[in-house]
Amino acid sequence: MANRFALFQHLSVKRLIGKSTRSVAGQVLVFQVALVVALVACSVFALVLQSERDTSAEARRRSTAVAQTFAHSPGVLAALQTPDPSKILQPLTEEARRAADVDFIVVMNTEGIRYTHPLPDRIGKRFVGEIEPSLAGKVYVESVNGPLGREVQATVPIKNPDGEVVALVSAGMKVKSVESQLDRQLPIILGAGAGALALSTGVTVLVVRRLRRQTHSLAPDEMTLMYEHHDTVLHSVREGVLIVAADGRLMLANDEARRLLGLPPDVEGRLVSELPGLDPETKALLTSGQEATDEVHLAGERLLAVNQRPTDRKGGPKGTVVTLRDSTELQAVTGRAEVARERLRLLYDAGLRIGTTLDVLRTADELARVPVPRFADFVTVDLADAVLHGEEPALTATGMRRAAVCGVRTDHPLSELGRLFDYLPSTPQARGYGSGRSQLVSDLPAATGWRVQDPERAQAIIDYGIHSLITAPIQARGVVLGMANFWRAQPHERFDEEDLSLAEELVARAAISIDNARRYTREHALAVTLQRSLLPQAMPEQNALDIAYRYLPAQSGVGGDWFDVIPLPGSRVALAVGDVVGHGLHAAATMGRLRTAVHNFSTLDLPPDELLSHLDELVGRIDQNEAAESAAGVVGATCLYGIYDPVTRRYVMARAGHLAPALVQPDGTVTFPDVPAGPPLGLGGMPFKTAELCLAEGTQLVLYTDGLIEDRRRDLDVGMELLRDALTGHPGRPPEETCRDVLDSLLPERPKDDVALLVARTRELPPDRIADWDVPPDPAAVAGMRDAVSEKLEAWGLSELGFTMELILSELITNAIRYGAGPIHVRLIRDRTLICEVADGSSTSPHLRYAATTDEGGRGLFLVSQMAERWGTRYTPQGKVIWAEQTLPEAIQQPAPTPAEADTPPDEEAADPKPPT
Repeated sequence: MANRFALFQHLSVKRLIGKSTRSVAGQVLVFQVALVVALVACSVFALVLQSERDTSAEARRRSTAVAQTFAHSPGVLAALQTPDPSKILQPLTEEARRAADVDFIVVMNTEGIRYTHPLPDRIGKRFVGEIEPSLAGKVYVESVNGPLGREVQATVPIKNPDGEVVALVSAGMKVKSVESQLDRQLPIILGAGAGALALSTGVTVLVVRRLRRQTHSLAPDEMTLMYEHHDTVLHSVREGVLIVAADGRLMLANDEARRLLGLPPDVEGRLVSELPGLDPETKALLTSGQEATDEVHLAGERLLAVNQRPTDRKGGPKGTVVTLRDSTELQAVTGRAEVARERLRLLYDAGLRIGTTLDVLRTADELARVPVPRFADFVTVDLADAVLHGEEPALTATGMRRAAVCGVRTDHPLSELGRLFDYLPSTPQARGYGSGRSQLVSDLPAATGWRVQDPERAQAIIDYGIHSLITAPIQARGVVLGMANFWRAQPHERFDEEDLSLAEELVARAAISIDNARRYTREHALAVTLQRSLLPQAMPEQNALDIAYRYLPAQSGVGGDWFDVIPLPGSRVALAVGDVVGHGLHAAATMGRLRTAVHNFSTLDLPPDELLSHLDELVGRIDQNEAAESAAGVVGATCLYGIYDPVTRRYVMARAGHLAPALVQPDGTVTFPDVPAGPPLGLGGMPFKTAELCLAEGTQLVLYTDGLIEDRRRDLDVGMELLRDALTGHPGRPPEETCRDVLDSLLPERPKDDVALLVARTRELPPDRIADWDVPPDPAAVAGMRDAVSEKLEAWGLSELGFTMELILSELITNAIRYGAGPIHVRLIRDRTLICEVADGSSTSPHLRYAATTDEGGRGLFLVSQMAERWGTRYTPQGKVIWAEQTLPEAIQQPAPTPAEADTPPDEEAADPKPPT
């Protein structure tokens, strides 16, 4: 048999192709072509007969219609009653004949004598044909040999109004004309027949080519030999063979396949998915069409090695051929391999699904969900309460909190989520926590130590069907953070020693993630604490602005956004907002350094552009001094700094790489002022420019960081428009409500960046709280100024401060006259403090010194510093201003006037007395 099979396998391809008509395909081709030719010939003959019959019927129908139409035409009866009917009817019949496409229309009397004819010489002669049926009132159609040849004609009576036949009309066509129509149709019929023949032959050739491909041009005897070999191979080999079609139907199964799979006799043609005795994985493989090599599948009690290959690689029909080998002796080895593979898959899934975030509770929940239900029916995770806050855990299993619970059902009796408890020393959790080794309790009903913790709950657990427990310590970097408890219930098997190692491996993979989350929680808490300690804890008292603010740290960690409100001399207030790129402790610490630097520079009372220049130089020095390996530098910091003066309602600002503020006018309109943009801090080399605005009272200044308007899902321009929409159309809205509405409109639920928002509504210091004088450069003018100031203080109800203020003012004016330059100007401001300012045109700074006992002068500024609450110097484009402040008595201190209060008339009129000359 092997020799015969080899012979069959090595048949010559050239020999097979040369079979011609001797092959099955060739015989089928000859038969098909002959059959198609016969069918096409019969079809053409039938079409010719049908066309001839249809043409004759059409000629009879047309002749009858033309004759009837002319017989009933108006004027025919009248023409018949004339002395010469032919003169009238001959032109009419000829015109109608040409229009109706017939060969003749003849009008005759009841004797058959013609009045009209296409041949005029035939007029007056007797009509050729039967007229008796028409004289009886009928329509008669016949075929005759007339003057024009063989004709098909229809004769119709012409009746008078009384119903009597007074004449006859005959219309007809020559048979030759009818045959000419058939001749015109015959090429179409023959062409259609030829096309059908060509199409049918082409289809037959394609079918035969496919048959030749499938039979390999084999002759009938050779195909018989092939099928004999086929049967011999299928029934002799000791290996199961299956052929499955593309639609999942079993097309062939040999004897061995039937034996191995236990298939019934009528299995061919049935869907594989409906076959009995096959496990789902085997059915899925057989219907998938995928290649398989020695895949092991169960079939009843047998273990089969399955190989599967597609059948259409060389143009064959789509499907698969499957071979089966009995490998039952490998079942035990395969079972252990399957268990090992399932455990590896579980560990792989644990590596992917545990530790996706730096959240302790989320990581504990992931640890509880991964093993259910593949390893345990229920999993609980207990963490030391200190771990949840980022702190170090205790050395004993006390202060444990239930951090995660997961199971196949929700009605379990295990302790609820969030419960805080202390494990007793007799419990396996306490032993595992203290020793750092996992504990196996394979028979919970028989164990007693764990019942002491909560006897009622322990009994409920046993009654529920939970029968075994593994508790594994969550240990990372030598520290036990908590315990993971794995529970199994009926009908699953109890935990064993192999399960203990798997549980330890699962917990070990999660322990590092939990510890990383704990460390992140601690660092995040430290960073938040540091940042909040570096930000303003409360707004300073001042009368120039109504202030509201918000600071929101990012979900991923604290950042470097900051803001500040700094009172300045002369009732002025400085507003600052900044941003340090990055997150974490470094960004928070850098933010604190910048905020401290802004505070220090603001004490010098510098203009905004000069302050940013000093700040830029400071940041550049910080970047140069810090080593690259120990710090990331501060490049990327931005800042916006501005000063508002409630006396003049002027707001002067400059920015270093920061976004421009928004201005909300008292009528609710919103603008973004054009503030010259400077480079971020630390780059150096570029000067900063200021912008000065005159603000109406009640205008809101909105300062913010980029986290408010920037988002990955939208452009910066879109964020600016959203901010404009949130601010527009709310005149008189308090700053606190503005902050709340802006954050609600622009921020997502979990912002990616931290946000600082500062809203300040401007106030104007009423004119009755300001007094100013021009002082001539004459020492004699000092006395007059003392009198003018005393009068003003008495009008303000501050006469008790008169002596001190007169002394301070005398020293400052005397110094301005002696050492300064004109013009000299004095201004008193009554705000939360009493402020005295002396301005002159000199930029020379006064110097405070301690005069010796023998010195005659040099004690003026010392007296001013001792008697004033604060004093200092600030420089202006016109020179300098020396100022001093005195604290007002508590009885007459008044809060800042609101914009509504500023609209009411003052109790006293402002007076600007001039000093006497």
